[in-house]
Amino acid sequence: MRSKRNQTNVDNVDVTPMIDMVFILLIFFMVTTTFTKDMKLDLERPSAASASLASAKVIRVYIDQNTDVYVDNQPIKLWALQSKLRELLRSSGEKSVLVVSDNNIPVDALIDVIDECRMSGAKEVAVSTTKELG
Repeated sequence: MRSKRNQTNVDNVDVTPMIDMVFILLIFFMVTTTFTKDMKLDLERPSAASASLASAKVIRVYIDQNTDVYVDNQPIKLWALQSKLRELLRSSGEKSVLVVSDNNIPVDALIDVIDECRMSGAKEVAVSTTKELG
């Protein structure tokens, strides 16, 4: 007679460790992924022959066709821009601001925003152009 060996049929596969690993990988990729800070405004930027690359760490201030100002993808009033930039410049390692504006905005609106940026403590304030690569 044949002896029956201890054979157990495995009906269940424990997938708990696999699910744990999937969640750990998901959390890892969510934490390490960087997202771009550029807003999706339809701007026609001015051009310049002396354009250069902007740093990714620079704080960006946007001015659209209606002279509305945006910082951190949030609209902000001109009178509140200086305090918001002070707060961002304190936490930022780089003390630079890049003003991304539309080509057709009035010059006085651009100058007002640049003045607010300088009064907030920014060491460098630049205006973005079409040839600027950053």
